[in-house]
Amino acid sequence: MSVQGETKEKVRLHIRQPKHYRVIMHNDDFTSMEFVVGILIDIFHKDGAEAERLMLLVHHSGKAAVGEYPYDLAATKVQAASARAQEEGFPFRMTIEEV
Repeated sequence: MSVQGETKEKVRLHIRQPKHYRVIMHNDDFTSMEFVVGILIDIFHKDGAEAERLMLLVHHSGKAAVGEYPYDLAATKVQAASARAQEEGFPFRMTIEEV
């Protein structure tokens, strides 16, 4: 039953995937390779072989992308890694860039 003067409105939902951000690890001369591997395993959930491969890529190339995530997750991972580096006294640096 329709009420006089009632209008029907079509609603279109455009659901977009969230933007993804790449987490970049930067090489330095002080952070130990073991520490970087530990971060990759514990925080970025890489297996041992992948963590070693990424650590060597960072070491030889100066930097490397270690994952792509929605912004909040990328920022949380970088913050956790940075906090651990600070606790250990390493100048370890990571950045986030839009994919």
